[in-house]
Amino acid sequence: MANHSQLGFQDASSPIMEELMQFHDHALMVALAICSLVLYILTVMLTEKLSSSSVDAQEIELVWTILPAVVLIVLALPSLRILYMMDEINEPDLTLKAIGHQWYWTYEYTDLKELTFDSYMVPTSDLPLGHFRLLEVDHRVIVPMNSKVRVIVTADDVLHSWAVPSLGVKTDAIPGRLNQTAFLASRPGVYYGQCSEICGANHSFMPIVVESTPLANFENWSSLIPS
Repeated sequence: MANHSQLGFQDASSPIMEELMQFHDHALMVALAICSLVLYILTVMLTEKLSSSSVDAQEIELVWTILPAVVLIVLALPSLRILYMMDEINEPDLTLKAIGHQWYWTYEYTDLKELTFDSYMVPTSDLPLGHFRLLEVDHRVIVPMNSKVRVIVTADDVLHSWAVPSLGVKTDAIPGRLNQTAFLASRPGVYYGQCSEICGANHSFMPIVVESTPLANFENWSSLIPS
């Protein structure tokens, strides 16, 4: 999770988030090159005397038409690739349904024996020592590590958004509609998120906690949950 002085992204814990961070760095390098070129041109125009140039106006127009097109292609190709990777959900190992309510989440493990539970934020007065205020819940989402998890997201009342930054997922929960996303947790750990849609007075009090664990531990956990 993010710390108080962190300015960048959280550490990537899924292949999709790693791709998103690499594209972010790629786009920043392109933006840096553009800003450097514009700054250089402005500096030259302010410091040098204006004089007639041997460069034809049509050649200049050709350059400033082709150059932006090349920049757009350099940005669009990797972006489209990542969008395709995020949208493609083939043969998931586990399907999880997340239902947003005012103001808590309900989770259904549709592949298991009707495993369903509600997930509420733990009040500050009941928070165990060492846990995070406004982020910890009474029932975490447990998923197996290195397994592709499909998440079907919907809402029961108003708009919500199921978002876990370190896993690279953010999907709107819309009443009467099923949206889906997928992630693969590449390492064990606990990942925190929150509802990213302004859904009402207690919008900031419906956190999301995903715990990635080895497959054997996940099977033991699911067998202990009463049907």
